[in-house]
Amino acid sequence: MVDPAKELLDLLNIETLEVDLFRGTGLGGETTKRIFGGHVIAQALMAAYRTVPDRLCHSLHAYFIRPGDPSIPVIYSVDRARDGGSFTTRRVVAIQHGKQILNLSASFHSDEDGWHHQHSAPKVAGPEGLASRAERRAAQADTVDDHLRADFLRPRPIEVREVKPQDLFDPKPLDDVNQMWFRMPAAQGQGAPMQHCLLAYASDMNLLGSALRPHGISWFRGGVVTASLDHAMWFHGPIQFENWHLYAMDSPFTGHGRGFNRGTIYAEDGSLVASVAQDGLVRRYRKPEAR
Repeated sequence: MVDPAKELLDLLNIETLEVDLFRGTGLGGETTKRIFGGHVIAQALMAAYRTVPDRLCHSLHAYFIRPGDPSIPVIYSVDRARDGGSFTTRRVVAIQHGKQILNLSASFHSDEDGWHHQHSAPKVAGPEGLASRAERRAAQADTVDDHLRADFLRPRPIEVREVKPQDLFDPKPLDDVNQMWFRMPAAQGQGAPMQHCLLAYASDMNLLGSALRPHGISWFRGGVVTASLDHAMWFHGPIQFENWHLYAMDSPFTGHGRGFNRGTIYAEDGSLVASVAQDGLVRRYRKPEAR
């Protein structure tokens, strides 16, 4: 059996084709039907990192343009927009079938001393004693159609424990506050660029679900079409993703077929290490009209 964590690390170890041109696999990670959004973000960030040897990313902004095809590789073209005294800027275009599927801009910063403050982490139950995603899915496996069960139960690289999970198959309206613990023990020993890419990958997990919670909607019940539209992330401190991190999310607004979601990521000691924002498609599913 393939180790999903090793598969993810291999997936982010993209291939250099030429100067500023890279290739990543489209298959693996969270999904099999289309490429997971965090997958493309993380590979694009790694492509940018391959051209910035001496600084760490402090922010990225990405637009999802087309769904990714997991059956073929993704080509990443990096534009070295600027190398300044303190900041470096890169633009990355992800391409499949000759068309753009994602545009990403990333800024890198030399480490500096300065004033510091942060909001405190919310008080929630710790990861110990919470059911894992794998345990919750195993308990509901009989609810899934036979042809979907293997993919539903497939091991995934990130360990997830939700604080107040929504029932996947019988969702009820809940508060938009959406919290989970996550980690990947296989991240131990990885350098800062890979730690950033792993957290960027994981930051797309469950975030759009925040916009669904108040409406009692679940992907597994159908009736809704969702997709990430854009994704922004800011890195604030060192990341050791082999340890538990709290992802505290909410959705201040859903309307006009979109849901806006925010997230803050804290290390287990309460240090704020990243912030996230995302707008996503939240559209009622309508069957195509017969012609």
